Amino acid sequence: MTRTALFAAFEPSGDAHAAAMTAALRRRDPEMRIVALGGPRMQASGAELLESTTDRAVMLAGALAQARRHRARLRRVRDWLDAQRIDVFVPVDSPAANWAMCKQVRASQRQAKIVHLVAPQLWAWAPWRIGKLRRLTDHVLCLLPFEPDWFNARGVPATFVGHPLFDPTHTTVPTPTDTDIARPCLALLPGSRLGEIKANWPTMAAVFTHLRQSHAQLGGVVAAASDAVAARVEAIGVPAGVCIDRGGADAVLPRADAALVVSGTATLHTARHGVPMVALYNVNRLSWHLVGRWLMTTGTFTLPNLIAEHAGQPRAIVEFVPHFGQVQPVTAAVDRLLTDPDAAARQRAALAAVCAPFAAVRFADASADRLLELLTVPMGA
Repeated sequence: MTRTALFAAFEPSGDAHAAAMTAALRRRDPEMRIVALGGPRMQASGAELLESTTDRAVMLAGALAQARRHRARLRRVRDWLDAQRIDVFVPVDSPAANWAMCKQVRASQRQAKIVHLVAPQLWAWAPWRIGKLRRLTDHVLCLLPFEPDWFNARGVPATFVGHPLFDPTHTTVPTPTDTDIARPCLALLPGSRLGEIKANWPTMAAVFTHLRQSHAQLGGVVAAASDAVAARVEAIGVPAGVCIDRGGADAVLPRADAALVVSGTATLHTARHGVPMVALYNVNRLSWHLVGRWLMTTGTFTLPNLIAEHAGQPRAIVEFVPHFGQVQPVTAAVDRLLTDPDAAARQRAALAAVCAPFAAVRFADASADRLLELLTVPMGA
């Protein structure tokens, strides 16, 4: 009998992750029906698109419009589930949008397994939601090597399936669009979300300007993942000596001597290229002290440091998270990477150790194989 999988992704990154897994599933089981709330990458990989959920217009809609849109979507999915039988539901990241869909699947199709692709980061914040996850999942496919231990210890079955960044089958390196860059070269990765750029780019730009006072030949390159990112950076202001490369991180990092990175997946991008880095993430001071610090359960925030500490190693990089916009300490940390070859070499070695767990695991193959294995296990077993 033909098996049916329903995927739900609500961001471009989720669309990309799901597309890689979908393509691998299609290679293993060409008869499998894959239906998705997703985007163009999933559609191109062979999924039947039930609704487009990752386009820019959707992402930029206001909170009220988003809520109304999602309620209408849930009604359509409920009606679709009433008429269709599925074997597995794969919510991809975006837990806020996917919790309600998990509840729908649990209520209407008890035979269907729920397999989360990308673990909700409960180990960092809101760990009290582990009970909710336990009720609304049969398995979690984790992208980070330390996550399965955390989830398994709390009664949530989980498997490490690697990370798309380290899967050579689905990783391409764009050709740099501007090779005439001053040296030393500082890569500037301001994030992909416009709110992140607004919060962090002014500090990053100021750090670069201060560094140029002691490194007159220093060049900077902004890794812009999209035209929207480039436009936001340009609107805020680009210091003298900085250019923007729309090829993204993989086009910029091979040319960099060091990097200043907004905390997030970009730190893994940077680690994969072995570029010494400093990470930061600006937050509102009042909001942090009133709310944020009470929600967070970790004192370490960047992915390279979390991976290093789980392996019993010291922090791999200097992180300023949470940060409140101070320029001087960030400038000093970056300056050390530019002026102290031993410090830069030590960080490169630490980053190599951080990347080692990903080397033997190909994300697309591992995630597809694990999902198909789970479908052979009876419910409740």
